[in-house]
Amino acid sequence: MDPKALHKISYGLYIITSLKGDQINGQIANTVFQISNEPPTIAVSINKKNLTHEFIKDSKLLAVSILAQDAPLSLIGNFGFKSGREADKFAGINYQLGDSGLPHVTSDTLAYLDARVIQEVDAGTHTIFIAGITAAEVLKEGAPLTYAYYHEVKRGSVPKTAPSFVPEPKEKAVSEKYECSVCGYVYDPVAGDPENGVEPGTAFEALPESWVCPVCGVDKTAFKLM
Repeated sequence: MDPKALHKISYGLYIITSLKGDQINGQIANTVFQISNEPPTIAVSINKKNLTHEFIKDSKLLAVSILAQDAPLSLIGNFGFKSGREADKFAGINYQLGDSGLPHVTSDTLAYLDARVIQEVDAGTHTIFIAGITAAEVLKEGAPLTYAYYHEVKRGSVPKTAPSFVPEPKEKAVSEKYECSVCGYVYDPVAGDPENGVEPGTAFEALPESWVCPVCGVDKTAFKLM
């Protein structure tokens, strides 16, 4: 079996939020899809180990913030590579609370959906939450961020708890490339990091000391030669 065949399935990229009492939390997810029109219903797949899963199970509520294509890697890293058990993911983030108390990320998002869980499906490592839409709003127009664009153009990495995570075999390394030991982001000097002011053709050794991983924010010392 070739696991790379799974990479041909199309996905979006979203911030899923929920609450438990007066606490809020959120995470990145790529498995969100509409499953019916009358009534409008969506399905969201969440890893059972994640804190957001616990919050959804408790409140039976979830919100989906649909990321724009130009959303920065730092925003994705904040919600995708940090744990809400250890950090306040909403610190410094622009968001608003809806009537249900659910947080919606308002920066770099196109729209949000609020939903109430009506059914849960056990899917092994994940739970598929089937939820009816209770509120929705378009915040701005633009192209939504797809998983393919995030992976191929932004060169973003995927946490091991994502349903689409497939370990890739190590290929013969190019000596100039460096990999983040925390999140798996690969710095390629040919491409540079234009989003953060690093021109294509900049060697890893020439990166300023202030440069950090665009996804998870760790410094250069966390990178290793591939």
